[in-house]
Amino acid sequence: MKAGICVEPGRFEVQSRPQPEVPEGWVLVDIAAIGICGTDYHIFEGKHPFLEYPRVIGHELSGHIASGPDAGRLVVVNPYLSCGTCRACRCGKPNCCSNIAVLGVHRDGGMCAQIAVPAGNLYPADGLTPQQAAMVEFLAIGAHAVARSGVGAGDLVLVTGAGPIGLGTALFARLAGAKVHLMDISAKRLSLAQTLSGFDHLHQPGDSILTGDLSEGFDAVFDATGNAAAIEAGFPLVAHGGSTVLVSVVKGDIRFSDAEFHKRETRIIGSRNALRADFDRVIAAMRDGAIPTEALVSATVPLADLPERFPSLVHDRDGIVKILVTP
Repeated sequence: MKAGICVEPGRFEVQSRPQPEVPEGWVLVDIAAIGICGTDYHIFEGKHPFLEYPRVIGHELSGHIASGPDAGRLVVVNPYLSCGTCRACRCGKPNCCSNIAVLGVHRDGGMCAQIAVPAGNLYPADGLTPQQAAMVEFLAIGAHAVARSGVGAGDLVLVTGAGPIGLGTALFARLAGAKVHLMDISAKRLSLAQTLSGFDHLHQPGDSILTGDLSEGFDAVFDATGNAAAIEAGFPLVAHGGSTVLVSVVKGDIRFSDAEFHKRETRIIGSRNALRADFDRVIAAMRDGAIPTEALVSATVPLADLPERFPSLVHDRDGIVKILVTP
């Protein structure tokens, strides 16, 4: 079968790979659509901290069960393969399993015709299109971050980074009843967020934000930039008693003022991946029409065309929300 492989930083190819073996308890899935994520762009650029090359990329996956009594059923693939035995797994937190293997990162992913995954990692996507189902995972990242934060009706929220993960976080914060503000260095991304998702409270770094109703800061600041300097710049924007939620991950250290941290009784919350409940929340929101899924799709690209298109997609991603790939 054909598979999309990042051979090394800056080099993406479509190569032939053997059909996957199906261990006991695993299920073979015919891939229907694959979303390209910021993670995939970082892999292409050589910036991902947890990856070895070459790697079949792709972890935002939808497909149809290939055989058995549920053959043909549309499913969302949860790409986080957990061990089931570590303390995090025993405590119901497989999203941060100490031995986690993420498809497309720690092991080969789903940018191919077929993939085998544990049966427990497949979630029915009845009522969705394959394209919608391929977007569930990236939206679940934001849904999980919002659930971790505890924000609710009337809270003031700032999401820094208006890429797909930031938009997903903003959408679910808004669904939770929060008043959501977005910040990004790119005016183009902010414009897309306004046009496609209806966010009107838009800021760029350096703007004087803490005025008027915002003079005391935000109840929660979510970082989806993947930039240490941006994260550090967000700490002074947190209100007393508020939270900083780190949705993105950076390679370096993050510094903050301990005096300010204690004075404000700030919570710093790491948010990693998503849980089954987050996937279910996203699927339900899609079925209810609460997520503008069609507007979020910037383009659909056949896998065969991706080697030629990938560099330009990386370069132009400020004007892109979600690229879907068909195998």
